[in-house]
Parts: sequence; C-alpha cells; structure tokens
Amino acid sequence: MALSPVPAGPAPLSVIVPVRDEAGGLPLLLADLGRAPALVREVLVVDGGSRDRTPLLARLGGARTLFAAGGRGPQLACGAARAAAPWLLLLHGDVRLPAAWPEAVAAALAQGEGTAWAFGLRIDARGAALRLVELAVGLRSRWRSLPYGDQGLLVPRRLLESVGGVPRLPLMEDLELVMRLRARARIRRLEGVVRVDARRWRRLGVWRTAIANARLRQAWRRGVPAAELAARYYGTD
Repeated sequence: MALSPVPAGPAPLSVIVPVRDEAGGLPLLLADLGRAPALVREVLVVDGGSRDRTPLLARLGGARTLFAAGGRGPQLACGAARAAAPWLLLLHGDVRLPAAWPEAVAAALAQGEGTAWAFGLRIDARGAALRLVELAVGLRSRWRSLPYGDQGLLVPRRLLESVGGVPRLPLMEDLELVMRLRARARIRRLEGVVRVDARRWRRLGVWRTAIANARLRQAWRRGVPAAELAARYYGTD
C-alpha cells in the first residue's frame, strides 16, 4: 500500500494508551508507534496504578505519562482531555500494530473527519478456537459496525467530542462509546489487524473467556452498573 500524503504542519495524531502492569509489552507497542513520526504528534500513556515498571518504560520510550484511577474509561478520558492533535488513536497497552499501520492510518485520515475506524483483531496464540473468535469479531465489526476497544479506535477529535467524549466507565466504555459513535457516523475497517496478547484467553480458556465476556455485555445492556461488572471482570484476572 502506498503511503497517503500526510497533511502539512504538525503531526495529526495523538495516541492514547491506558495501561496497568504492561511492562512486558508496552515497549514493543511504543516501538511500533515510533516508526511514524510524521503521523504521531504524541503518545500519552495513562497509567491506572501499575505495580511494575510500566510508567518508567513509558517515559523511556518517549511517551508522556499521565495517571488516572478508575479503569480504562477514566484513563482514556484523561488522555483525550490532554491530547493536542485533531485525530486520536485509542489503543490498549497489550497490542502490537500491523507493519503497514502508518499507511492504513494515513489513508483513513485522507478520507476526512466524518468517519471513525478500527483494525481487525488477531489473538496472539495458536488454536482453532481462537481463529473462530477472530472470525466472529470480524463479522460483528463488519455487519454491525461494533468493534471493541482491543481493536484500536481511530476517531476525529470533533466526532469524539460530539458524542460526549470517552465515557468515564470502569468497564464497557468501549461498547458505550462505539454505540454512540455509530449513531452519528460510519465506523469503517482499517487495513490490517492488531495482535492482542492472549494471556487472558490462556488463563481462563477460550470458551470460558468468550462466554464470560458475552455475559458481561448482556448484563450491561440490562442495566447492571459498570462498577459491578468491573468487579466481576477484574476478579477473574
């Protein structure tokens, strides 16, 4: 894919990465992001109470380090409030970007500010069951315009602000945000897939993880408070 022209002037992209105890993988993600200085104006790593060297490694990797408690929603909202660029890329700290991600993002930016975007998903482990999970994610994203946070979300600042910003929820912030966004704009697929760490899938088992996640989403739609769901989710980590 040929690299689409990047607009003249300051780099157009602020990357926001909420983290907690991601020292093992964060440096690799920061290295991925460091390959596109013409696109990335800043990387804001928002720490939620790490007990390892995550904040130190973020600073050593050239990121601006912020701190916010309360889960990914408050962390992402904190980063978005401090971000300077007109486009935001929201990424989890345990993902790796595809090799051609700069070209994919540049092509999306060239389409204008009326659309949000997300990558496809690859769970970074072998197994037929995981491939089925990825297939389901792809179908859900394509036909329902419903990507989740671990796929990365590229969104114009104006569009994000028009839907009230990132919901300050300890869990389900991604589902709530995407539902707000798709009511206002298209959510399209970026070329390439992000690779997400498989540790949770390994620890709990593929089907147990998939069922637990589905039950959490169902409970959220029934109105169960996000704080209660977060206690369930993190209690299984």
